[in-house]
Amino acid sequence: MLKRVFVAPDPGGARLRFAARAVLGIAAAVVVSGLAGHSLVGAVTGGLAALLALFTVTDATVRGQAVTTALLPAVGLPVLAAAAELHDHPVARDLTFLAVIGAGVYARRWGPRGHSLGVFAFMTFFVAQFLHATTDQLPELYAAVVLAVLTAAAVRFGLWCYERRLPPAAVPAPPGGTGLARVTTRQAIQATTGAGFALVVGQLVSGQRWYWAVGATWWIFVNTTSRGETLVRGFRRVLGTVMGIGLGLLLAVPLHGAALPTAALLTACVFGIFYTAAVSYTWMMLCVTLLAELLYGLLGVLDPALLALRLAETGIGALGAVLAVLFVLPVTTHTVTDAWIQRALRCVHACTAEAAARLAGNANADPVSRVAELEQLLGRVRLSVAPLVHPLNPVLGRKRRARWVLALLDDCAREIRGLAAVAADPEASHDARLAAACRRVEAAVEALIGDGLRAGRRERLTVPAPRPPAAEPALAHLHGLERALAELAMPLRTPSRSPLVDA
Repeated sequence: MLKRVFVAPDPGGARLRFAARAVLGIAAAVVVSGLAGHSLVGAVTGGLAALLALFTVTDATVRGQAVTTALLPAVGLPVLAAAAELHDHPVARDLTFLAVIGAGVYARRWGPRGHSLGVFAFMTFFVAQFLHATTDQLPELYAAVVLAVLTAAAVRFGLWCYERRLPPAAVPAPPGGTGLARVTTRQAIQATTGAGFALVVGQLVSGQRWYWAVGATWWIFVNTTSRGETLVRGFRRVLGTVMGIGLGLLLAVPLHGAALPTAALLTACVFGIFYTAAVSYTWMMLCVTLLAELLYGLLGVLDPALLALRLAETGIGALGAVLAVLFVLPVTTHTVTDAWIQRALRCVHACTAEAAARLAGNANADPVSRVAELEQLLGRVRLSVAPLVHPLNPVLGRKRRARWVLALLDDCAREIRGLAAVAADPEASHDARLAAACRRVEAAVEALIGDGLRAGRRERLTVPAPRPPAAEPALAHLHGLERALAELAMPLRTPSRSPLVDA
């Protein structure tokens, strides 16, 4: 598991830059908060606000990211006021918290911006519970949030805006639908129900730290869609928390909140959260848990009993999420996986069409941007298939088929990247064989995602004969792509209760 984190591919050092910029932005926000004369509570609030501004905003363009970042205080400050006003009214506070959770999850239907604003609203309410914020602290907390978001924005869009040099990263929107068929609607109901369970049981365990259970439920639902994804994420959250608590006993507890070593470890935790987020939720949760322990050390309340309580509350939150996805409007792994695979294949079709147009001399055709979109979609496919390939999955046939599909989709992505690189070469020229090969690829995709696959047209998808080794690079990539698509017909040729479904 450790090898997976530190040996995982990092094209262009994207994860490294993401993590380094986060450390810079959050440290700057904390320094600005200190210069403004804020208390420790204000500095913690500012640091967490900067972390969220840098972590959750994922719009495809820099302009979109700037707009979303500017909207964060507009959403967070009213929620912070409500949390502080209701501090001494538990029933109203709890109902408001559940309403924020439901609205925050439902907002994902509007894509990355809705997701970011929903997360910021939830975390603002959560932080108010974490710090026991009251109305007399609101002016300082308002200033801390605004200053932190401005500082994070200055780093992200001014000092270190590396995205301006990259093609826009297409962030896939969740699957659509209407009413209860819409995944985000179902998830909003599930998350609210699971959080309600976590809130009630968490308060029975601890009247002071119950919000940990609610937070665990919330974060298990983030970036998941199906019940299989949610179950795997819940397992990883508990595992990461256990590991983080063990590390906290060795590092955070003995420090007793000592300023300099705690600051150094907090910096390492922030880097770890951002560096590991894309490759290992377990390791990210380890870093989050250690960060929370260090903050409690600064506040002077950290001890082994508190760590045991955090583990218990995390378990309650995970149980709430599990019960919700199993029994409240469940979304099967098949439903979600099929949707993401079809979107990935449509993107392969679009990539091929753009590359063909570029090879035919259309300078406006841009297969590179489509390649970025395909990478994002394949990331979603891997996430949705994760429950099927998990080591604890006992259904070996389903696991083999899922791995087969992933391997073939990775082959498609590799050939598409190669084709886009060839198409970008100014020396590449139109060739009738290239046009014919592109048409065959597009036809293969249409057969895979159209009704023809279910109606018996699969037999038309045959593996092409190998071309001579001396074939031009573009033809070689198209041949490899055609072969991978043809082979995909087998694992995707499956009735409704096949090894790839119903998890």
